[in-house]
Amino acid sequence: MNTVRTLLVRQIRDLSRARAVAGYGAFMAMATWGLLHFGGGPERAMPSLATLVVLVVPLVTILITTTYLYHSGDFIELILSHPVGRRPVFLSLYVGLVTTLVGALLLGILLPFAFTGFASTAGKGLGLIVVAAALLTAVFTSLGFLVAFKVDDPARGNGVALLLWLTMAVLYDGVVLYAAYRFAAYPLETPMLVLMGLNPVDVARVVVVMALDASAMMGYTGAVFQEFFGGASGVVIALACLTLWVALPGVAALRTFVRKDF
Repeated sequence: MNTVRTLLVRQIRDLSRARAVAGYGAFMAMATWGLLHFGGGPERAMPSLATLVVLVVPLVTILITTTYLYHSGDFIELILSHPVGRRPVFLSLYVGLVTTLVGALLLGILLPFAFTGFASTAGKGLGLIVVAAALLTAVFTSLGFLVAFKVDDPARGNGVALLLWLTMAVLYDGVVLYAAYRFAAYPLETPMLVLMGLNPVDVARVVVVMALDASAMMGYTGAVFQEFFGGASGVVIALACLTLWVALPGVAALRTFVRKDF
């Protein structure tokens, strides 16, 4: 436990000084302030903020994660040359990245609300946006770990990371819509629910849609999900699905890390 704590403190200290993390937090703060200032208040700004979170958080998280792990290869080898278990090293790396990225994200979103005085009026919608953003950060950190430990070449690894984000955030809904059109004569509710669960970006979008009642943000899978599980039970199911998305790639990345020959 002392090993984990020591490595975790070092991780958070180093990452907090990283320009990429600082730039991420500054970008989110400026974007949030701009939406609040020019959007006419939190009611109009939050749907745009939710869209920004769903698109930007996965991209930034997975790229920072893979880049950091590739650049930390020598440090990881040095640590593993000592009598330290691989699981504590993995845990310190993972928790350090998630903690730092979530901290930058929360500061970037919450500080503009606090300074503009809208934090008290934003209510449940802002809370669920923050929760969804934090879970998306953990999900794509897990995916970034899996990519970095599976693909040894940094250029290829970052390419795979970008492809994952592009597929989940942009291409996936297009494929689902085509499938819905192509097989419109068949009952599609259950397959659509399964397809939604296979994409964490879609699940996060459903969480914020239910919080804001912003039907314009819904994809096809989101509309089906709300029809079946609308209300508080739908939010709980969606958050549980996101938690599962954190755990499964994380466990796969841990197994890869334990078996990897550094």
